[in-house]
Amino acid sequence: MTADPPQRCPRAPETHEREHERVADAREPLTILVFSASLRAESLNTRLARLAAAAIERHGGTVDVGSMRDFDAPSFDADVEAADGMPPGARALRERLEASNGFVICSPEYNASMPGVLKNAIDWVSRARPQPFNERHGLLLSASPSMVGGNRGLWSLRVPLEHLGARVHPDMFSLAQAHNAFDDSGDIADERLRARFDDTIANFLDLVEASTHYPCVKRAWVEFLGESPDPHVDRVEP
Repeated sequence: MTADPPQRCPRAPETHEREHERVADAREPLTILVFSASLRAESLNTRLARLAAAAIERHGGTVDVGSMRDFDAPSFDADVEAADGMPPGARALRERLEASNGFVICSPEYNASMPGVLKNAIDWVSRARPQPFNERHGLLLSASPSMVGGNRGLWSLRVPLEHLGARVHPDMFSLAQAHNAFDDSGDIADERLRARFDDTIANFLDLVEASTHYPCVKRAWVEFLGESPDPHVDRVEP
């Protein structure tokens, strides 16, 4: 009985890291507004926002790094709006949203919800016309000392943003026990979490790029069955 011939090992598939590097090399221009929703200078969410900004640049995007202090505004008051218009902080958020292709918010969780200062800024900006959240892509991140990582706050934050027409990315990232989650260099210490964070950023950029630079995907539908479309039975929108 003869032995089976030795089998050649299949070629290893391209790693996520190399695939993302390849995509970043060819990425179309994108500008992403990134900011922490915490007013505290060294908050855990501000640290996470820095990592998000670095990851966006690493994957071929341009970053506009903001701060909640840039967008802070007095409590929304229609009388103030009628008399003085939109306050400077809210106006700055509106302008920087309009100059971006998407936004990333790193938001702490306050009492199982979003920070009031962030909700107030959203309320002010929602009064602008055209309304800048509408059809703009957003990614929500959080860092929290809790075991659930601020997830409840992010779910509450999705509600007003999606109500305003923002295309909030299906995947969110919550860094649990964040006070112990960063290494000495400021990166996420756990290798698997670090990889998932990076993948989340890269996948978000892929979606924003497709929506921004390839609008045909919004209106064209082609069923490919190995043959050219038949104009008599197939409909392809120009």
